[in-house]
Amino acid sequence: MITIPRVRADLADAVYPEGELNRRPIPVTDSARDKAAILDLAARMVDEPEAVLPRFVELAMEIGGGVSAGFSLFEPGAGRFRWRHLHGSLAAFEDATTPRDFSPCGVVLDRRAPVLAVHSERAYDWISDERIILPEVLLVPLFAGDEPLGTLWVVSDVAGHFHNGHARSLAELAAFAGMALRMISSERALSVALEEQSLLAMEMNHRVKNLFAVADGMIRASARGEASKQEMADALSGRLHALASAHSLVSRHLNELGRAPRKSDFRSVLEAVLKPHSDGPASIEIDGPTVKCGDRSINGIALTFHELATNAAKYGALSAPGGSVAVRWEKDEATLAVTWTERGGPVVTAPAASGFGGSLLQKTITRQFHGTLEHDWRPDGLIVRITLPLAQIAA
Repeated sequence: MITIPRVRADLADAVYPEGELNRRPIPVTDSARDKAAILDLAARMVDEPEAVLPRFVELAMEIGGGVSAGFSLFEPGAGRFRWRHLHGSLAAFEDATTPRDFSPCGVVLDRRAPVLAVHSERAYDWISDERIILPEVLLVPLFAGDEPLGTLWVVSDVAGHFHNGHARSLAELAAFAGMALRMISSERALSVALEEQSLLAMEMNHRVKNLFAVADGMIRASARGEASKQEMADALSGRLHALASAHSLVSRHLNELGRAPRKSDFRSVLEAVLKPHSDGPASIEIDGPTVKCGDRSINGIALTFHELATNAAKYGALSAPGGSVAVRWEKDEATLAVTWTERGGPVVTAPAASGFGGSLLQKTITRQFHGTLEHDWRPDGLIVRITLPLAQIAA
């Protein structure tokens, strides 16, 4: 007997009748036609895997003789399924979500086999709350190797409709649909990687120019503040080494494939990036809770705050004695909110046009992290507010 979390045990046999598909007769059908349609979709998905997904669902509804069909795609980080490409009577629920461990789709992934669910609204209150009646649903799992991708399901509005012939055909269809979903995921990952590499390449030229400007400022600050050439050399060497440490955080490690991902925390990244400016004419304060950063996110975080610090050293609070920068952050369950506050520097005004640095900040925050960026150009100092999804930072 299948155990359904938070559902009375006496409902399991009624909702998931064991062996029911095997007991039902299989009528004569045109299986060759169904297989030809599946093979046609398989050929088309090589060129357009995402475009054929709706057709997979339409074909599932045709093969199963149902009134509705769709994908429930598994989102492991959230522990839920998301309904996509719905057709038929349930199309209005496109993009709805359902829980992993309290749904027929979860049962299908656990069993890794087709499942017949009879009047599942009796077992799941999130179905009955929507006043949905589901006489029968046939669900088949979607996997890529051992990775669960979700389920493909078809709804019938009459009892006793589905049989093992439907289950076998839908399982064949689901195998190709799983490959299409995996191809889509790989294409998206490649696209993101290429965009990141392009952004890093564009940024390198800009960053080298900034590096010379920062180094020039360090030389001038060291010349004013040290009593001898040796003291100046020691101080300048320390600052340049600190700058190199910050630079290493934003370098892509192309020769480290196959190793475990680097893990750091938000404070450590900020400290490394801001260290070259910490013994300058202005003060820097950072404060906030521990936030873990994944390998991919470290680059974007370092780029963001390196850019803010460089601009502050060239034009803002880090360029003036008595100036200050405060970086504070707080988090909730899903979001990190960071505030960069400059005080005591030259009077600032919003630039007439955004240069490459501003464009870099905007692209990094909105494209890489799917976050938000806001500049508040106050006369007494710039305030920058940044929000970042914690899921993106952990990646």
